[in-house]
Amino acid sequence: MAYAWAQEHHFLEEYSHSTAPEVFLSALSQHTSKMRIGHGITLMPPAYNHPARVAERIAMLDLVSGGRVEWGTGESTSRIELEGFGVNYIEKRSMWAECVREAAKMMCTEPYPGYAGKHFSMPSRNIVPKPVQSPHPPLWVACTNRDTLKLAARLGMGALTFSFMDAGEAKYWVNEYYETFARECRPIGQAVNPNIAMLSGVMINEDEQVALDRGLLGQQFFKWALAHYYRHGEHVPGRTNLWEEFQKIEPEPMAGVGAVGTPEQAIEHFKGLEEAGVDQVILLQQAAGYQHEHICDSLRLLGKKVLGEFNERHVERQAQKERDLAPHIEAALARRPAIDEPDLTPVTSYPQQWKKDGATDQQVGINRSVDASALWRLHVGGGGSNGR
Repeated sequence: MAYAWAQEHHFLEEYSHSTAPEVFLSALSQHTSKMRIGHGITLMPPAYNHPARVAERIAMLDLVSGGRVEWGTGESTSRIELEGFGVNYIEKRSMWAECVREAAKMMCTEPYPGYAGKHFSMPSRNIVPKPVQSPHPPLWVACTNRDTLKLAARLGMGALTFSFMDAGEAKYWVNEYYETFARECRPIGQAVNPNIAMLSGVMINEDEQVALDRGLLGQQFFKWALAHYYRHGEHVPGRTNLWEEFQKIEPEPMAGVGAVGTPEQAIEHFKGLEEAGVDQVILLQQAAGYQHEHICDSLRLLGKKVLGEFNERHVERQAQKERDLAPHIEAALARRPAIDEPDLTPVTSYPQQWKKDGATDQQVGINRSVDASALWRLHVGGGGSNGR
């Protein structure tokens, strides 16, 4: 099965300019018919995206794509993003958890009962539209280390492991994830999604040296730029040139680039990850310096010479996995978070509420900010002195 993932990042010059993935993914959904459409990820702290807006956008994307959305989530880590939106670094994990849990409820309740929490609160409302997939699209979370991988398993979420690794290390992560899921899963959403996706660089050519010349440096820059924003960098917005800084250093060796080479080398790399139990490989194919025509050539070779045998095995492997996990999934779903009864108190329009409160037209007209009729006269251009 084919997937396309688009991340959400802000202010990360040269590393990621994908600031509005919902726009790109919506366009992509209209040019495809079977491909799964993945948010990899939606930033969930409410200063980035209010949970109700997330629920609305995910549901709408699910509708226009015909039920093909994968709902990836995350909390963000880089200082340049967090402080740009005023997100507290210490509190971001609890923000993420609170907002993921509630946004999932919003997609499958009529109405959503409302919530009074630490990081956001809202009254009971019916969030529309509802997604095609019930109770909501499959949930994922970004994982960069073993602790977050195990957290994903405990919460019944797919693990988007945006780390480069070889098959041996991948097997250890996979085993730990599924053992944790079987023992400890208490879903954060209203469904579970036990899956592991791992990142791999790709640039394929029949000539190994051509593939390396076209693809390796870009992958190394991706790794270095990631570290620049998240670990070792000092960045002046609009002034620091990452590519120039990268060219001053000796690139480090890196794992996860076994698919930068010939089709045969890519097959060997993917087989290792398949045997390790990885459910999906996300192919990084837009690293620095990559040319559009080279990416297209690589994709054609992938489809023609690499992916066929993996696609043939996927259905059988997936069926066996579902049989193996069935009792653990059943037990986990029995521990889903409860949904409160909704508050069905009517919401009265402002003019009617003012009338109930005994306010006169003269009283509410004094303050234009609460005077709907005065605002209307002002906007349509028919107001006299009372509309000024």
